[in-house]
Amino acid sequence: MYKLMNSNTKKEVKSWAKSIIIALGIAAAVKTFLFAPYIVKGASMEPTLHNQEKIFVNKLDDFNRGDIVIIKGKEVNYVKRVIGLPGDTVLVKDDQLYINGKYMKEPYLSHNRKLAEQMDSKLTGDYGPITVPQHKVFVMGDNRLHSMDSRNGLGFIPENEIVGKSEFVFFPFSQVRETK
Repeated sequence: MYKLMNSNTKKEVKSWAKSIIIALGIAAAVKTFLFAPYIVKGASMEPTLHNQEKIFVNKLDDFNRGDIVIIKGKEVNYVKRVIGLPGDTVLVKDDQLYINGKYMKEPYLSHNRKLAEQMDSKLTGDYGPITVPQHKVFVMGDNRLHSMDSRNGLGFIPENEIVGKSEFVFFPFSQVRETK
């Protein structure tokens, strides 16, 4: 025989169902508008970020020059570093980056620069000068020898195609760190 639920049990089930629906709605809103996890695919940001690492992306905060961002692509998303902002003039000469005529230190490139020197090559190669159009940004990967970016395929990135900026690596757990 089937036991019928009493009214208290029905109220409790409805209350739980309502709580679960609200929680799922909040989680969906947070992921859509505030924060989201992304998986790094490829080696274009090595050694800063590695293939298959999971990063936490802040969709609220504005991005600045030097920030690592997620770019919404047609078929895939890209992870790159913002180099030039709207109106900036970007020049790379003798493996040195200049923004608006000012030399920019790029300490995140030291490992890759040493590897390029060992191969008797330049890491970035000469490029520019080019001026970044309004409402667009210029991006490059940290692994400049193996990165499709604004120099060679992606072109200038519309600001509205930037999903958010990377805050930290959260997986693998042994590699948890801020992304800078």
